[in-house]
Amino acid sequence: MSNNFYIPERAMVVMAHPDDPEFSCAGTVARWSQTGTEVCYVLCTSGDVGIAEPGMTRAKAATIREAEERDAAKILGVKEVVFLGEPDGLLQPTLELRKKIVRQIRRFRPEVVITGDPTVVWASESYINHPDHRAAATAALDATFPAAGQPNLFEELEEQGLSAHKPRKVYVTTWGDPDIFVNITDTIDLKIEALRAHKSQMKDWDPEEMIKNWAAERGKGKEMAYAEGFRVITLVDDETWEKTKGQVLPEE
Repeated sequence: MSNNFYIPERAMVVMAHPDDPEFSCAGTVARWSQTGTEVCYVLCTSGDVGIAEPGMTRAKAATIREAEERDAAKILGVKEVVFLGEPDGLLQPTLELRKKIVRQIRRFRPEVVITGDPTVVWASESYINHPDHRAAATAALDATFPAAGQPNLFEELEEQGLSAHKPRKVYVTTWGDPDIFVNITDTIDLKIEALRAHKSQMKDWDPEEMIKNWAAERGKGKEMAYAEGFRVITLVDDETWEKTKGQVLPEE
């Protein structure tokens, strides 16, 4: 278990819906942004079924939620937000979605990819993990490894100048037992402010108390007032990364 603060040059967050990054990893994203990391969000859907109000259409909801996500990302210092346009509530980890994510990884070339845990179903006694969350995480992991780093896979992307790229690390947001904890004491207020930007979802509810309780529980016993936790997979060791940065590495 480690509490060392690792700072990547570029990080990409791949999630299902607007507000998923804010709930899961915004404190870490804000810290990274403040230290110079370029961060890109890739949202598989636009949350177009996420506003249950009379007269609301999917198109209108998508416009509202995309604008809210861009406002939230701006608060956190995120460089860009990409929406893949998959149907909210019906997301599947298809080969088409995998290719869309590979395209973004090869374009942005992140050192780190953050996504969810596709194995989590029974998230708590009162919450079943959303199927879109599981689908997005499955597609993101399959795109990150091995697909994005294989030059002979999706060769049409190579022909478009999007050469193979193998990210260095995967940070998996988890309800379970993290092996990396990030101190977000100095950025938790930004995390809360970013969540408040999702007005269509927060409505009259203020997330501050719940978010601080969650983060305090994560930080307990680690000399952190507030923390976020991740399971981290290192695909390329530090020495190899420094020697081969920007080169195509063989997949195992």
